[in-house]
Amino acid sequence: MATDALMATRDNLADVIDAKAMMCVHGDAGVGKTFSVNASLRELAPDTVCRVQFRARPTPRDIRYTLFDALAVGGTPPPKPIEFDRLLKAVLSEHFRVLVCDEAQWMSQECFEYWRHLWDDRRTDIAIVFVGGGDCYQVLSREPMLSSRVYVWQEFRRMTPAQVLRVIPAFHTVWENTDPEIIGFADTHAGHGNFRSWAKLTAHTVRALARLDRDRVDQEVLGWVFAKMSGRSS
Repeated sequence: MATDALMATRDNLADVIDAKAMMCVHGDAGVGKTFSVNASLRELAPDTVCRVQFRARPTPRDIRYTLFDALAVGGTPPPKPIEFDRLLKAVLSEHFRVLVCDEAQWMSQECFEYWRHLWDDRRTDIAIVFVGGGDCYQVLSREPMLSSRVYVWQEFRRMTPAQVLRVIPAFHTVWENTDPEIIGFADTHAGHGNFRSWAKLTAHTVRALARLDRDRVDQEVLGWVFAKMSGRSS
């Protein structure tokens, strides 16, 4: 979807790649951060992206081993941190890479400092993109040594009602000819300007139309959908 946020992300990433810099993309869950970053990088740097992701609070040791696997270094990881770092820096100096750290809100100040350590090394040839929630922004912004190295900050927010009416009809054919008032009603009760919520809402709506043998979305169809999404009768 060519939303304003996606187009801004593409422009920002182009600048970050050109400068071989750091970027922080932050915002609430489900607003399209990861999708926009991945879609933009497929266009801008398809062969240079290395993605890492953490589901729990990592340590610098976790980052080392995750990078070792993501970079397909091969062999046995060095036993000592100094040797490990030397190896990673050597690999990251071979050619330019964009390192994308998703779910960056899980990282501590110590972890962010480790990323800075890799980026600061004169031999490494990298840009770093942090994608995460509010904690990611808070940790980065309150540390001058970290925040001063972030070249671009981009906050993702929920779509406004006007953006929903512009974007959602192009998002899926089920909404293409739907009354704007119905789309607004769906957004108020279930979409909430959130792309992830709208994706789930759309999937349920497609099923509802088939189940109810309807060809257009109306409030009755949405009532069936809302019950599915909330687990409560409308």
